[in-house]
Amino acid sequence: MEKQTLLIPNITCGHCVMSIKNELSELEGVKMVVGDPESKRVSVEWETPATIEGIKNALKEMNYPAE
Repeated sequence: MEKQTLLIPNITCGHCVMSIKNELSELEGVKMVVGDPESKRVSVEWETPATIEGIKNALKEMNYPAE
């Protein structure tokens, strides 16, 4: 299992975090998504077949690109 914390500047509130959590949780292999609107960071834990590239692509499609 892999884990990474991503900086997502477009996060402005708890609703943003919930949207990200709901969308990423639908990706096969994503096990956990936790976000903090104040730090604009989201931690994601995943296993195969999910990849960090796939997670970042999903975020970009949602208009929450990770830096």
